[in-house]
Amino acid sequence: MDMEITGIKDQICDVCHKMWQLGWVAANDGNVSVRLDDGTYLATPTGMSKSFITSDTLLRIDAAGNVLEGSEGLRPSSEIKMHLRCYEKREDVCAVVHAHPPAATGFAVAHRPMDMYNMIEDVAAIGAVPLTPYGTPSTTEVPDAIEPYLQEHDVMLLENHGALTVGSDVITAYYRMESLELWAKITINAILLGGSYDIDRKNIDKLINLRSYYHITGKHPGYKKFKHPQDGTPTDR
Repeated sequence: MDMEITGIKDQICDVCHKMWQLGWVAANDGNVSVRLDDGTYLATPTGMSKSFITSDTLLRIDAAGNVLEGSEGLRPSSEIKMHLRCYEKREDVCAVVHAHPPAATGFAVAHRPMDMYNMIEDVAAIGAVPLTPYGTPSTTEVPDAIEPYLQEHDVMLLENHGALTVGSDVITAYYRMESLELWAKITINAILLGGSYDIDRKNIDKLINLRSYYHITGKHPGYKKFKHPQDGTPTDR
């Protein structure tokens, strides 16, 4: 068990360092957690740059967010409530990543869900990404805001805040964040070049149906459009 936890801690550190190197977080932004087999959790501490995270700075906490193991003076982020809500509502989720990737967060700040169907890989792997309602950090407002979306989505935009991804392990959750950000960048570039164009509906359905063939895990909403506040586009399932 100790060797297994050591490996998971190394993965969390690697993910934190990659997040910082890619410019998804600045200063003390972002947080990462993993659910362990015994029902406890590993979590990054508050007030520390992801570039400085090491195995000995990670905390072990219980389902209430109480610190069970950790260096003196370190405590989990106030946003751990958001992570714990994901674990509470999704038994298949064993890792949560929260960051502020600039392109994807641009959609969140523009109050735009990412329900484009313009990239083959993202149609199959992620599906439509909802914009969850605004919540004040450190309160239960954010967990309450994301809860209605958890049963269908592994990836969410947090209004005026950032992005959240979940997965069966920390690498899967990290990959989903990486895919989200590249997709957002490609879409913005396409718009600058004259337009982002969706794949036709028949081929969208084919891609969604290939998920089992490619052994893609997690939740997928199927074909789904969200209401866009700016233009009143209706929700379409």
